[in-house]
Amino acid sequence: QVQLVESGGGSVQAGGSLRLSCAASGYIPWSMCMGWFRQAPGKEREGVAVIYTGDSYTRYADSVKGRFTISHIDAKNTVYLQMNSLKPEDTAVYYCAARFSRQSCSQLVPGLYRYWGPGTQVTVSS
Repeated sequence: QVQLVESGGGSVQAGGSLRLSCAASGYIPWSMCMGWFRQAPGKEREGVAVIYTGDSYTRYADSVKGRFTISHIDAKNTVYLQMNSLKPEDTAVYYCAARFSRQSCSQLVPGLYRYWGPGTQVTVSS
């Protein structure tokens, strides 16, 4: 089992920045596919960014390319999401998720992920 806990959410004005953290604990394999997803009220959960910790492969949703950066630090079993140039449409609950398989790690599909954190709220005001 893998436990995930997000932190770093909050309220910012448009154009501001936030950094989200996801700390993993429990059984941590040498590499995992970890992703950030978000869900706005009344909308489906959508993929934001993924990283494979074994080779640092990353992929981003088109809506956040050039503004968000996903990274990880193995020694801390932590994945980060640096969010810059935030827009009101980035407002959502942000979730961290993990799966063990490298296969399909490029796909920003929530249903592929087994382990989820409880989420952290990000609110961007105009």
